[in-house]
Amino acid sequence: MNKTFRLGLGHAVFIVAFVAVWELASRAGMLDPTFFGRPSGIVAYLWNGFVVERNLWNDLFYTILAATIAFWAGSIAAVLVGLVFAMLPRVHKACEPYLTLLNAMPRIALAPLFLLWFGLGVGSKIAVAISLVFFIVLSSTVAGIKGVNSDHLVLSRALGAKPRDIFFKVTLPSAVPVIFSGLRLGLVYSLLGVVAAELLAAEHGLGQVLAYLQSTFDMNGVMALLFLLAFLGLSITVAMNWIERRLLVWQ
Repeated sequence: MNKTFRLGLGHAVFIVAFVAVWELASRAGMLDPTFFGRPSGIVAYLWNGFVVERNLWNDLFYTILAATIAFWAGSIAAVLVGLVFAMLPRVHKACEPYLTLLNAMPRIALAPLFLLWFGLGVGSKIAVAISLVFFIVLSSTVAGIKGVNSDHLVLSRALGAKPRDIFFKVTLPSAVPVIFSGLRLGLVYSLLGVVAAELLAAEHGLGQVLAYLQSTFDMNGVMALLFLLAFLGLSITVAMNWIERRLLVWQ
């Protein structure tokens, strides 16, 4: 029995025990299902939403679509801007106060403004998520480039490497691990930004369904969607970790 199997078995036992205690406590009246729901009701809600009526598939699609578009748009823009800042330090110095000011703004509080500009459709959700992803990935890109080992740069210059070669063959590859950490975090925040915007107002999406369930005190549905979103976040993190290990195998 290897370590990975034992770890997985331990997690499985803990989850089963937790769910069993939760269900028994709900049935015994120790936990009020009105406020906490019950595992059997959560499973029934997900079964009905994905298998019987299948209405949750459409909302799940809209949420994932908006999060994916926001992640790619925000990440590409952030990496490009970060590379420009690395090649033109004076531009970075001039823009840094404005970027700090914009980053300090609570983007969720700006969501009503995005709704006014882009409407209730997917555009406003993408805009909110991009505003979160951009600054996270930009910060990691700049930090990764600044954190390159100075000894490598000095050695490259001593060997006669041109500035262009130093940047693309030394600086950028060394910054990739830090940039990828920002991308992993940005992907999670793209999902959070979309769901947060959907909670305020939306035509489709898991956040919109969650807001409706909260207003009707359907706690089984609320807990089901919270667990579903948590599972999505976990899946994203695991997938990004796997991709990072494969891409950075050269380290």
